[in-house]
Amino acid sequence: MRDPHQEKVLILDFGSQYTQLIARRVRELKVYCEIHPFLMPMKEIREFAPQGIILSGGPAGVYEEGAPTLNPEVLDLGVPILGICYGLQILSHVLGGKVEPATTREYGRKTFDIKDTSDIFHGLAPQETVWMSHGDRVEALPPGFDIIGASDTCPVGAIRNSARRVYAVQFHPEVQHTPKGKTVLKNFLFRICGLKGLWTMRSFIEATTQTIREQVGNGHVICALSGGVDSSVTAVLLHRAIGDQLTCIFVNNGVLRKNEAEEVVHLFRDHEHLKLVYVDATEKFLSLLQGVSDPEEKRRRIGREFINQFAQAAQEIGGYLAQGTLYPDVIESVSFKGPSAVIKTHHNVGGLPEVMPLELLEPLRELFKDEVRQVGKELGMPDSLVWRHPFPGPGLAIRILGEVTHERLAVLREADAIVMEEMQKSSFYRQVWQAFAVLLPVRTVGVMGDERTYENVVALRVVDSVDAMTADWTRLPHDFLAHLSNRLINEVKGVNRVVLDISSKPPATIEW
Repeated sequence: MRDPHQEKVLILDFGSQYTQLIARRVRELKVYCEIHPFLMPMKEIREFAPQGIILSGGPAGVYEEGAPTLNPEVLDLGVPILGICYGLQILSHVLGGKVEPATTREYGRKTFDIKDTSDIFHGLAPQETVWMSHGDRVEALPPGFDIIGASDTCPVGAIRNSARRVYAVQFHPEVQHTPKGKTVLKNFLFRICGLKGLWTMRSFIEATTQTIREQVGNGHVICALSGGVDSSVTAVLLHRAIGDQLTCIFVNNGVLRKNEAEEVVHLFRDHEHLKLVYVDATEKFLSLLQGVSDPEEKRRRIGREFINQFAQAAQEIGGYLAQGTLYPDVIESVSFKGPSAVIKTHHNVGGLPEVMPLELLEPLRELFKDEVRQVGKELGMPDSLVWRHPFPGPGLAIRILGEVTHERLAVLREADAIVMEEMQKSSFYRQVWQAFAVLLPVRTVGVMGDERTYENVVALRVVDSVDAMTADWTRLPHDFLAHLSNRLINEVKGVNRVVLDISSKPPATIEW
C-alpha cells in the first residue's frame, strides 16, 4: 500500500485570504499538504518533516511593528522553499534584502515578463498574465539571489537562489486569475522538490481504513448520521473499516426536507447495510420551536435537543464518537488569525463529548469538501448523495423566517422539493454550490383566476462558491427562473409570489 503521507508539503500561513487556495491547488496536484501558522515551533516543523515549504501571502508590511516574521531556522532545513507575495518579501527581509512601500501599488491582472524558464517557470511563455495584490516591493535583493521575473511596475517580481533551492514570486499562482499559476506550483512540487504525487483518494481510503482498525480495535463507534455528504461518507468509510462495530444514529428533528427521513433510512439500512438506529423526535422538536422567531434561538434549541436525543439513543453503546470534521474546520482552529478568511460550519454533534464519555474519531479531518466527494465516489456511493448540496443542521427551521409551524413547514417542504427537482433535472445542480427556497414572514396580494389572494412569498437562493468562505449569486437563465417560479406558484398551495436573492457573501450570508 502506498502511504499518501509519504510526501508532505508545509504551508506557513502569514494571514492571506488565499492560503486555503494554495492548499487546494497542491492537493489537486496529488501532494499532501497542511497549513500551519507562521509561528509553528521548529520542533513541530522537524517532526512534520516536509519535503517542501510554501510561505503564503499576507496583508502586513514586513517593516511594520509586530508584522509576521519567518524563523531563520526554517531556511537551514535544506528543504526547497517557495515564497508567495508576502512570502517573497519576508524571505528578502530575513535574508538581508530591502523591502519598502512601492510608489505604484499593484492590484489585479498584470503582464509579467519571465527572464528564465529553466526551473520554476518551466513551460511558460516569455510573457504571462498574473494576479498581483501588493503595496510593497523589494528594492534590494538578498545576497545570492537573482531576478527571474518582473512587471513594468515591479522590477523584482520573482527571485531565486538555485543553490539553496529557494524561490519566490510576487504574484499569486494559486488564484484562477493567474492562468498558468498551477504550472508554477507543479514545477515547484515536481521539478524542484522531486515529488511524485501520491495523494489520491484511493490511497487515502486504504491508509485511513487501516488506521481506523488499529485505533478502534475491538471497540465500538457511534456516528451521528444526518444524510449530508460529510456524515454519510464518514459512516460508509467507517463501515468499510469495522463493519458492525459501527452503529449510526439518525435523529429526525422534524425540520428535514420532504421524504428525507425515509430516504436516509432506506439508503443506509437497505443499500449500505449499516446498523442504524432511527429516532423520530419530530413532535418534541416542533414543540420546542413554538413561538420562536430568532434564528439563533432556533439553532440553540435544536442543538440542545439533538444532543439529548442522541445521548439517549447512544447510552448503551459507548466507545468512540465519529464526527465528519473537515480540514477547513481544523484550519480555523490553528490558522494565523489575521484577515485570512476561514470557513464556519455546523456540527450536529457539537457538545456530545462533554455529556458522554466518548473519544472522538474524525477520519475526514484531513480533507477538503471536494476530496470528501471523491472519497464517496471511490466508495461507490450514489451520486445523489455524493453531490448533495450543503444543508444546515437546524434544517428548514432557519429557512422559515419567523415561527416554525406544521403549516409553514408544509409550504416550504413543497417549495423546496420543486426547487431541488428542477435543479437536478437541469445541469445546474452540479454547477452551483447551493440552491434552496426560503419562506418569508410576509404575505402579498396576488391574483389567481378572477380572485384576489393574500398569500406567502418564497425567496430563491442560488449561489456559486468553493468552500462557503465567499459566495456570489448564480446567474441562472431567465427562462429557467420563469419556469421555476411558475411551478412554485401553481403547485404550492399558499404561495403567490417568488423573489430572487441577488446578494453576495459578504456582506450577506448564504443562509438567511
